[in-house]
Amino acid sequence: MFYREAGDFKTTYKDDNQTFPIKFDRYRYYAVMFAAFAVIPFLINDYWVNAIFLPFLIYAIAAIGLNILVGYCGQVSLGTGGFMAVGAYACYKLMTGFPEINLFFHIIISGGITAFVCVLFGLPSLRIKGFYLAVATLAAQFFLVWLFNRVPWFYNYSASGQINSPERSLFDITITGPNADAWAKYLFCLVFLTVLALIARNLTRGTIGRTWMAIRDMDIAAEIIGVNPLKAKISAFAVSGFFVGVSGALFFSVYLGAVEVGEVFGINKSFLVLFMIIIGGLGSIFGSFAGAAFLVLLPVLLKNVLVGGLGWPTDLAAHLEFLIIGALIVIFLIAEPHGLAQLWRVAKEKLRLWPFPH
Repeated sequence: MFYREAGDFKTTYKDDNQTFPIKFDRYRYYAVMFAAFAVIPFLINDYWVNAIFLPFLIYAIAAIGLNILVGYCGQVSLGTGGFMAVGAYACYKLMTGFPEINLFFHIIISGGITAFVCVLFGLPSLRIKGFYLAVATLAAQFFLVWLFNRVPWFYNYSASGQINSPERSLFDITITGPNADAWAKYLFCLVFLTVLALIARNLTRGTIGRTWMAIRDMDIAAEIIGVNPLKAKISAFAVSGFFVGVSGALFFSVYLGAVEVGEVFGINKSFLVLFMIIIGGLGSIFGSFAGAAFLVLLPVLLKNVLVGGLGWPTDLAAHLEFLIIGALIVIFLIAEPHGLAQLWRVAKEKLRLWPFPH
């Protein structure tokens, strides 16, 4: 069998601790990246980009951010939708107020603003945790949606209360607006996801990631052995807020182009991202990808098979989607709390020992 460590030895600690220690895993990763950057842009059309690829790329960023906070640091958050709204509205104000600045920097700054706001609402985590922290972040969700609805400055005093993404270009290629090319939007979001996923992977495997996991597993014991709970929790909120803010900015500027905060960034958005990391796997970067892919592909699959193929009513297919998601959450919480990521790990372990018994 080709999936073996035999002959794949290491001579340095650096090689032994790399993200993909098995050569086959590294080659598979390189193949996926090559296909994502050099093959898919030439094959996709508007439908594939808007229905599958853009939602997956953007939700994966948000899921990674929430997973850092919930899965790695153990701080429950139900305010993801509100923090995505912060990123979206910050990006809108930057795009309209500073049109001469590159869109790339607008999105980065929007992530920084969201990180600051997330830290402010994360300060109660120093005193409360569990259910009470979830309620506090839920209050942040409702407060932020109310704020963006009620303060006209955020939507530039528009009569409709809606924000619209201006047309912006990067290297003379239109990224936002109605004239943007599908492949350009896809590559723009893919670059952000690739860079942020690598950053998250290195953070979670380093010193700061170990402090997050120590706080998650037992905060009192972590403090006794020298972990600073203030630094660990605030840094988790900041990093998570940055990722979520970037996803919100991309969701508004590149994907939708026009946003009304109550409809797009309501409480349903917070639960959707939370369900992604529960199904995908808490405390796993791969689980964030798997959960985002599953919950993006499931509605498309049901719509094409049940509505388009079998002629079912649209509302029946939508209700079936809720039933499937709810059942899967219950099943994963009971049978496999670590989600799809753990199933993938078990499958790889069995493959490495096949055909011998495990």
